[in-house]
Amino acid sequence: MGQHPRRPHDGASDEMTALVRLRLDIGYDGSDFAGWARQPGQRTVQATIEDALARVLRLDPAPMLTVAGRTDAGVHARGQVAHVVVPVVAYSTVNGTMGRRLAGLLPPDVRVWKVSPAPDGFDARFSALSRRYVYRVCDDPVGVEPLRRRDVLWHPRPLDLDRMNAAAALLVGEFDFAAYCRKREGATTIRRLLRYDWDREAPRLAAATVEADAFCHSMVRALVGAVLMVGDGRRDIEWPAGVLAARIRDSAVNVAPAHGLSLEEIHYPDDEDLAQRAQETRRVRTLAAGSGGSATRSTEHSGSPADGLTPFSPAGPAY
Repeated sequence: MGQHPRRPHDGASDEMTALVRLRLDIGYDGSDFAGWARQPGQRTVQATIEDALARVLRLDPAPMLTVAGRTDAGVHARGQVAHVVVPVVAYSTVNGTMGRRLAGLLPPDVRVWKVSPAPDGFDARFSALSRRYVYRVCDDPVGVEPLRRRDVLWHPRPLDLDRMNAAAALLVGEFDFAAYCRKREGATTIRRLLRYDWDREAPRLAAATVEADAFCHSMVRALVGAVLMVGDGRRDIEWPAGVLAARIRDSAVNVAPAHGLSLEEIHYPDDEDLAQRAQETRRVRTLAAGSGGSATRSTEHSGSPADGLTPFSPAGPAY
């Protein structure tokens, strides 16, 4: 079903209150941000973009972004996605120039690559099928190339990627990742890890690709930290899988530093499946009885992401 405007009593009111959902494709260097989420007194990616949107669209208060993946302090993004709901009348006045206007207001360490009206049913967070991160590590004994020091971790011990890939393969699947997550009250730690593998981007530059339906807090960096200990010989290949099976935090797992991590891509279904995917994702997954941590059951949350919205037909290109 399409997005429907609120229906006031007259045409003028209808025009003033109609809303449109916009998709934003975003990149940022997380080095000097205190993470994505807005925090009092902190420089954050969310606050920086929302404040720029408020100026471009002349909105007060600033519109609120919903993001696909809330990154921690120091984590970067090449392929972050967010959505925002704004009045059609405000967007209409800047359609075709919004990207350039934002570029003129945003600092150089954050970019909004594209702004476009979202298809029906789109929710940046709940419609996503998966998130793909890459963690980069230099194992050159003399250090990281200085121009890459802000997005590559220096690991002074040589890494055996064959051992690391063998260990990583044992973690792929749907499990309770409590051992690799910072527990949050009321939140499940069951995740489906779709991909975890290592390769060389350059002779002394190793990169881990980690993809899942979703990640809990610190999960990617904990998975990287565990497998690094296999790669340099401090742990056996089976050790990370044993930590996973225990389902409790292990103090021996070192959470890798934030600066080596980048959110590369958010994968979404075809437009006609967006609303269904969002509804499915709004279910709280819990362990099924007797599953041993590998199966789930669902309790559905109500709510539709499209309520109160109207389709927008752009008069020109959106950036």
